[in-house]
Amino acid sequence: MISSDLNNGVGLSDSLYASRRRKMLDVVNALHLTGVQVDIDLPVIAVIGSQSAGKSSLIESISGITLPRASGTCTRCPTECRLTYSDEPWQCIVSLHILTDERGRPLGHPRNDRFGEVIYDKAEVEDRIRRAQRAILNPSTDQKVFLAGDGADLSFAELSFSMNSVTLQISGPDVEDLSFCDLPGLIVSGNENDIELVQHLVSTYISKPSCIILLTVTCETDFQNQGAHRLTKMYDPDGSRTIGVLTKPDRIPGGEDEIWLRYIRNQDEPLEHGWFSVKQPDSQAIAAGISWEEAREGERTFFSTKSPWNALGLEYQHRLGTSRLVERLSDVLSDCISQRLPTIQEELQKLLNTTDEKLTELPKPPSTDAVSEVLYYTSTFAKLLGKHVEGTPNADGLLQSIRPAAEKFRQVIRDSEPDFRPYERKVARTKPEIHQFVTPSFLANEGIPFTPSDDRKAIYIDDVMKRAQEAITRELADHYPFVVIQEYIISIVSGWQAPAETLFHEVLIVLVKHVKTLVSRHFSQYPLLQSRITSIVTDFIAAASEDTVGRIKWFMALEKHPRTLNEPYYLDYRARFLSHYKGWRPKDDQPRSSLTSRINAAFNGETTEPELQNDINLILAGFSKIGLHSMQPNDLAKLLPPDPYDAAIDIMASVRAYFQVAYKRFTDNIPMTIDYELVLGLDRDQALEKALRKGLGIGGADSVAQCSEYIKEPRSIAERREELLKKRERLETAKRQLSDVWL
Repeated sequence: MISSDLNNGVGLSDSLYASRRRKMLDVVNALHLTGVQVDIDLPVIAVIGSQSAGKSSLIESISGITLPRASGTCTRCPTECRLTYSDEPWQCIVSLHILTDERGRPLGHPRNDRFGEVIYDKAEVEDRIRRAQRAILNPSTDQKVFLAGDGADLSFAELSFSMNSVTLQISGPDVEDLSFCDLPGLIVSGNENDIELVQHLVSTYISKPSCIILLTVTCETDFQNQGAHRLTKMYDPDGSRTIGVLTKPDRIPGGEDEIWLRYIRNQDEPLEHGWFSVKQPDSQAIAAGISWEEAREGERTFFSTKSPWNALGLEYQHRLGTSRLVERLSDVLSDCISQRLPTIQEELQKLLNTTDEKLTELPKPPSTDAVSEVLYYTSTFAKLLGKHVEGTPNADGLLQSIRPAAEKFRQVIRDSEPDFRPYERKVARTKPEIHQFVTPSFLANEGIPFTPSDDRKAIYIDDVMKRAQEAITRELADHYPFVVIQEYIISIVSGWQAPAETLFHEVLIVLVKHVKTLVSRHFSQYPLLQSRITSIVTDFIAAASEDTVGRIKWFMALEKHPRTLNEPYYLDYRARFLSHYKGWRPKDDQPRSSLTSRINAAFNGETTEPELQNDINLILAGFSKIGLHSMQPNDLAKLLPPDPYDAAIDIMASVRAYFQVAYKRFTDNIPMTIDYELVLGLDRDQALEKALRKGLGIGGADSVAQCSEYIKEPRSIAERREELLKKRERLETAKRQLSDVWL
């Protein structure tokens, strides 16, 4: 190792800005300690390079300490170096900066665990860092294990690499202000998982706009084969925040000097801050115990005496040597901090506002009183459901969603009207253009009138007459059994079963969908409780459905026994339909009606038979001569034989009048029954709420345990809340630190 007999580090010559730089570094260092760098972009110098690129030697030359040496990849976690000038004697404090937990998740408030006592001898730093790295890579083991004995030599490690870092706070009179982070060297071969882990860790740092990339490139390997350069180009393609440093200039293969000098001149792979070169002691010098100051003197001698470096122009000489590199790093970091600090406060506040909004969007945390919480949710749900079953003014409300099905049901029942035709079947076939369906004019104000689309269900007057004659048993002449009317009514009513069941199922679908939506919204915070509530409500609706179906069947059975106490309403319709069917009858089939029409026309001056009125007057005079003085013209029609289908017309009028009474009754009763039994049944006598309490086991011996399980927050929400709370804690801490140190 480099001898520590001289406790010297790289000094910064520009004392005019030392105080300002120190203050700005204090601010950024304080912010880094809060862990807020996982949320916002903080200025930092990240030292990166491929494995064995001389990165560790560079860090040693800048910090004046010795890092652990080992074969293969030694640095397996970031090492943060915070160098601070102080009037006090040189010292180093080693801490473990824990940003993530064992699962790699960010902590709300990162831990800065002091790792051992303050070090006053540089010779002790290397061993302490090695032990600290072991502690970082074994997060489940007590840190004290690695401080004592040979704990640091344990070969086993839980993690290959870690985002948590070892922090070195170095101060002293010969230490100037600078902070940087040494990242693990990029691996080109070996374990694929380790290669990806290191690349991801390095990318996490250098992808941020305020990260100053200190790219170390060894001169003993072809430039294009060094992965660190390719990764840097990916995140800083224009080279605006990269400082390149060439290491091991004494190992340039013969004849390739000019290749590397082109980088110093910024001719190849040009960078805004240019390229530097440093010369560190070789392994023999280190083994011999070369001091830090001797190493720096050897570096100056090398660049001033060795070709081609000593032949570089004066404008490039300031790019040779560690001291010149550190001066440039200090300037660039100071500039970056001065540009970044004014916007950090605003970003912190915006992130806090956004975080608070996201926390507000999350469901409230579960109550500590599980039973009361479940009771509250079930009670408020029952009240909410009660409002919906009673009716809400929303266009997509429950009752509004049911109404179209009820209207459709009403029209279907209305369209089941018997299609009576008051003329014979053969007449309809021979003269279909004359004998068309006639809608009763007195039904015009009762909604959309029934008009059959064809004659397939037409019931002709001779069919009715034939059925009436077939039903005669011991009835007197001109009397026909009531069973004929009853059969026609039952055949119509029997067709109402299917529409009623269809209405029930459509209402059930709408109801279940609506209730499940309410359950989903109301209990969305607790999926297990939501699932259980859905199951209970579904069972409750299923039980109510059975009762509703039973009531529908009861009404169907009732309608198959024709009866009405609304006799005036029925008789009025019967008289109207009797007149309608008789008026619809063909005149040739109604001698009396035909003569009556002719007489009325003759006496109203509308006749085409001018002698008819005189003939009628002569007939009436003849009746007077034989003593029948009260005879009127229309009485002459009574002398003709009656319509042979009068009985059939009576039956048709009776059936049609009863249909008008029954269908209105049925289209009210069925929707009301479904509404009362199925819909309103959800809120009647708190039946559902009682069922919910019973189904959830509230009041039972295990109610506390059951309710606790019901309101157990989903892991995804709990983790999201924890993540946001931790983020908010980091942001608040960073905001306070910024105010205390800078503002």
